Amino acid sequence: MIQAIVFDCFGVLTSDGWLPFKQKYFGDKPDLFEQASDLNKQAGAGILSPDDFLDQVADMASLSPSQAAREIDASSINTGLFTYISTELKPRYAIGMLSNAGSNLLHKLFLADQISLFDQIALSYEMGTVKPEARAYLTIADRLEVSPQDIVFIDDQERHCTGARDVGMHAIFYQDFTRMKQELQTLLQAG
Repeated sequence: MIQAIVFDCFGVLTSDGWLPFKQKYFGDKPDLFEQASDLNKQAGAGILSPDDFLDQVADMASLSPSQAAREIDASSINTGLFTYISTELKPRYAIGMLSNAGSNLLHKLFLADQISLFDQIALSYEMGTVKPEARAYLTIADRLEVSPQDIVFIDDQERHCTGARDVGMHAIFYQDFTRMKQELQTLLQAG
């Protein structure tokens, strides 16, 4: 029986500035694309500071750190999803957030009442692990005190959904709000 719903942050709760930035500047340069991906993973795991990450990817893209930050941080809140969480999901389910975040930017991204919707939040930099590593999913399950098989995880990257399924969670690959809502309702009605 589904007891909790866990959301990814970037690409689900907000638009994602990093993936378009990486594609724009490194999409036609496989070595740099791979290097940028590795730097992002290190920053997400707390191995590389956010400032060092920004300095390095800005240098790789031949931009100033402030220019790179503006593009990477260009995100908008998924207000329809937050309304749905608040009115439909929060009254009936535990709500969590699991994100490969290199630092705690939640207070910059969201209003206090939006953050308060989450019963538990697990950010990669403070866990020392990133999705799709099993420990990331098991950490949020432990914090929510819910078995993985009773959790629905929602992420905009299929490999992260696969990681959730590998530990026994249900997973929805987020493509847009309407489709996600339909898939989630089907899962919730099934039990």
